[in-house]
Amino acid sequence: MQSTDKISVGIVGGAGYTAGELLRILINHPMVDIGFVQSKSHAGKPLSDAHGDLYGETDLLFSEGAKSADLLFLCQGHGKSREVLEGLSLSAEIRIIDLSSDFRLQDSSVFKNQQFIYGLPELYKDKICQASHIANPGCFATAIQLALLPLAKHQLISEEMHVYGITGSTGAGQSLSDTSHFSWRNNNVSVYKAFNHQHLFEIRESLNTLQNKIPELNFVPVRGNFTRGIHISAYTRLENDLEEIKELYLRYYKDSPFVEISDRTIHLKQVVNTNKCLLHLEKHGDKLLVTSIIDNLVKGASGQAVQNMNLMYGWEEKTGLQLKSVAF
Repeated sequence: MQSTDKISVGIVGGAGYTAGELLRILINHPMVDIGFVQSKSHAGKPLSDAHGDLYGETDLLFSEGAKSADLLFLCQGHGKSREVLEGLSLSAEIRIIDLSSDFRLQDSSVFKNQQFIYGLPELYKDKICQASHIANPGCFATAIQLALLPLAKHQLISEEMHVYGITGSTGAGQSLSDTSHFSWRNNNVSVYKAFNHQHLFEIRESLNTLQNKIPELNFVPVRGNFTRGIHISAYTRLENDLEEIKELYLRYYKDSPFVEISDRTIHLKQVVNTNKCLLHLEKHGDKLLVTSIIDNLVKGASGQAVQNMNLMYGWEEKTGLQLKSVAF
């Protein structure tokens, strides 16, 4: 049912990258008032102390604790959302969108008799529209699933799928580590978690809802020497004609306002700062190559969370998300 009144939203864990992107979007969302932004490390300070791009955009201060709201966004690190919810006294009516990995998998998706719905709109839109609790997908998982869902829908993944993905440094979060310092990351690339990245579990669960017995998915993730964006190259052996495959993709995504099939080669600057996913299909002999690009902080995190919020409240799916990429 469509809500015609503004809602109050709260953000828990408000100092990180995903919270910053969420705030940038929500400040201009016509149906939202930001009730509070919680951060123990920044309590009492202006939001712009942590998010410099918000200077002059809001007078809000970080709060130390959570307050009442209609909808709660959880932007804590992975493994902390369940602990946060245990410590809060929440009314049964409050809606929750969790941006961590805590509730994404089926065997961990229930909290106090509430089912978290996996929040990939291009697969579960009808369920999201009826949900009160959403588990936002991972960034790599979003880009890879959008590349492969139409193939799984038509039972076309019959041989091993090989996926190479490169992500910007913001995908590692705001906390510093040996591989996130500028001096290490700049002019550098490296493979990490080859063949056992944590997002593979949610990807397999989603694909298996469309096609039984998905063959091996070989994923090699790479740290890129840029700040934001994900570029996925996925290929497998497939005999079908390219035009036939394109038509399957166009039909699958005809009601998905943020997914576009491009006839031209795609590049990251087309999607950075937007909630878009661009896909490009090529045939090389008997191999199909699918390229998928998203902004890891927007479609891969905060933008998708707002998209899910729009669906939950019956608003137009693109509300507050008509963002433009930066070409230069």
